[in-house]
Amino acid sequence: MINAKPIEILHGVRPDAIPAEIIAAAEPVVLKQVVGNWPLVNAGRVSDQESASYVKKFYNGGSTIVCKIPPQNNGRMFYNNNCTTLDYESFKGRIDDTLDAILAGAGKVEAPAYYIASNIIDTHLPGLRAENDLVIPRVKHPEAMTERVSIWIGGATTATCHFDALDNIACCVAGKRKFTLFPPNQVSNLYPGPLDPTPGGQVISLVDFKNPDFEKFPRFRDALPTALVAELEPGDALYIPSMWWHHVESLHTYNLLVNYWWDDSPAYLSSGMNALYMAMLTIRDKSAHEREGWKQLFDHYIFDGAESAGAYIPDEAKGFLRELDRLDARKLRALLINKLNR
Repeated sequence: MINAKPIEILHGVRPDAIPAEIIAAAEPVVLKQVVGNWPLVNAGRVSDQESASYVKKFYNGGSTIVCKIPPQNNGRMFYNNNCTTLDYESFKGRIDDTLDAILAGAGKVEAPAYYIASNIIDTHLPGLRAENDLVIPRVKHPEAMTERVSIWIGGATTATCHFDALDNIACCVAGKRKFTLFPPNQVSNLYPGPLDPTPGGQVISLVDFKNPDFEKFPRFRDALPTALVAELEPGDALYIPSMWWHHVESLHTYNLLVNYWWDDSPAYLSSGMNALYMAMLTIRDKSAHEREGWKQLFDHYIFDGAESAGAYIPDEAKGFLRELDRLDARKLRALLINKLNR
């Protein structure tokens, strides 16, 4: 088990008045009981059955991806021995049937665990947010991505440590969740696994947090002093800044979580993962001195920001060096496609 520092807790925050400085600071923080008055949370306080019934009344019957985890996995979604395939089954199913299966298998050691990850509420549970919602404080680009609000449904499962490229407020609405977080600079010490396949689209740590193998993963010891932890009860929420690694354990036999994802950057920008793949194709396998040269160029043109790289160039000559608008992004995308197709 990991001994980690507790994440800062803020009390008395309202769901419609989350302080903007929390988001601006880009540091994890627990918002104690910020959604404690949601009807969805109150239903879960009555019983797991009442919570499931409350969710079902909004369900429109749409199919979704359901994960079925064999009992010997103890709820952990991971790989086979050589990391070539995932060690659980995924299939198209129904939300109501999955809720029933979770309730029926509660407390039975021989029962598989079921998990629905990041199901978009508005597409499958229309009307739920009218009674259960919060407001994200944002100074956003006029063409930024609107909030994507999802529900996570499952038994006693574990989402292995991973990162997301979007900011996130995760609201525990039934059961109990334990989050263990690491800052982005710990990526090498967390031993990220294959880029494909992955359990949820994002690379995961290969370290078993419940039983770390320090002989196989010695640098994980260096990550531990940076770890932060929070245990969320129904009504609590956790702000997770983008790119922070997080390991999520569901501590009860029935668990619901609602999360809000957003990005204040314009939606016409492409995913950073595309740049990572492109760099593998164009830079990673070059000589050490050439890679160092490209590292310096990336610092100058990318990581120091557009305002630095083009500050001394006349505005009319900046081209792609200025902050990209929608037309610039379209032109740059076309340029890349043309170059890749040569």
